[in-house]
Amino acid sequence: MSDDILNVRHNKISQLREKGIRPYGCRFEKTDTLQNLKSDLESGKIAEDAVAKAAGRIMSLREHGKSLFFDIKDHTAKMQLYVKKDSVGDDIWSLKELLDIGDIIGAEGKFFKTRTGEITLNVSGLTLLSKSLRPLPEKWHGLKDIETRYRQRYLDLIANDESKDIFQKRSLIIKGIRRFFDERGYIEVETPMLQPIAGGAAGRPFKTHHNVYGKDLYLRIAPELYLKRLLVGGLERVYEINKSFRNEGVSPRHNPEFTMLEAYTAYADYNDLMKLTEELVSGLVRDITGRPEIEYKGKVISFDPPWERVSFAEMMKELYSVTAEDDTDTWARKLKEKGIKLESGKLSKTKLINIVADLIEPKSDKGKPVFVTDYFTELCPLAKTKKDSPSISERFELYIGGMEIANAYSELNDPAEQEKRFQAQLDFDKETSDQIDMDYINALEYAMPPAAGLGIGIDRLVMILTGQESIRDVILFPQLKPE
Repeated sequence: MSDDILNVRHNKISQLREKGIRPYGCRFEKTDTLQNLKSDLESGKIAEDAVAKAAGRIMSLREHGKSLFFDIKDHTAKMQLYVKKDSVGDDIWSLKELLDIGDIIGAEGKFFKTRTGEITLNVSGLTLLSKSLRPLPEKWHGLKDIETRYRQRYLDLIANDESKDIFQKRSLIIKGIRRFFDERGYIEVETPMLQPIAGGAAGRPFKTHHNVYGKDLYLRIAPELYLKRLLVGGLERVYEINKSFRNEGVSPRHNPEFTMLEAYTAYADYNDLMKLTEELVSGLVRDITGRPEIEYKGKVISFDPPWERVSFAEMMKELYSVTAEDDTDTWARKLKEKGIKLESGKLSKTKLINIVADLIEPKSDKGKPVFVTDYFTELCPLAKTKKDSPSISERFELYIGGMEIANAYSELNDPAEQEKRFQAQLDFDKETSDQIDMDYINALEYAMPPAAGLGIGIDRLVMILTGQESIRDVILFPQLKPE
């Protein structure tokens, strides 16, 4: 943008002030949103000759002799305004030279319909509410540049109705999740974002320091261990819609700050949560789309239960000849024999499974959501094992459109076994944490009821339900590289 445009608009502000007009006005009492005004007029709830007040941003401005036509836009709709010189007088008419596309105005008048049937407000009073110094991108045709859309989301929302629709749907999805769990007797809770030990998931944390206590703290990578402390305390059904953080890579599916749902149910197991997840997600699909299916990446996905279930253990054996009983060296050898490239250095089973997951994920890209079950116990340090097969955990991951959306398992509530698993995890990987959360072990020693826990990536779920292929399109302010 050239300095000339800024100078011209600053000059207009000076002229406005000389006329006694405040370029940044005060409160304006609208009759209603533009969409509701239109709907009420169409339904006969308000008469065309009724006086109404509307406000919004100028998106276009056209002069025809002694008449002006504005298109203004609020968060709900766009509406045409008609200003006739003979009706408003010289003071208001003279404002036309000082108004620009992007300004926010308030208008008062009566409705009428043009010959083409367009609802229009015949303006009798006009108020400047906020002067725009910078021109809108590409006029009113929409903001196409991806980088600008993410860095200046406010411009994206002004210019692109599709983006605004995504974030309105995101709000509806989160409301629907809350309603679902509230109706089933769960209580919403809050757990610490700043934690003395980063636990509850595998991931590299962000580290900070608390000056008053002189101690290091971590932005949470998951709320799990605190939510399960609440199960010990007798809160049998809890959920949290939480912000969690991972100091790791950025991709179309990963953002360092992300939103999760975690829900815990006492006296349940992972089979109960598969049914619960089917009910939750299929209900959200109908709420958002009005249908039991969606189209994602050109494929139709049906959400009518029951969903498909496949065994991770069976896939690993079939694809790579890997079994739960194999040691790490055997894993590496068998994977290399199948042509999978592995980085040099120490390889834990957790690192190996991340490599294999990228290959297994596309295989779940089917016409229905897929529950992947039967994960190896060594990959699930917080999950209970199957009674008849201790090398397999009672865990599932949910894949939709080839993307992992949820993770759940029957919770391990044996404190001795839990400490043993934590220690084994620590021995394999000290990058993410160098200590065991002994207070959590202590809590388990007071007895946690048998329970099942569910985690759903809300950002990814919104991607699926709104048809987006990048997580940046469903997060208002995603993390970006420095300019």
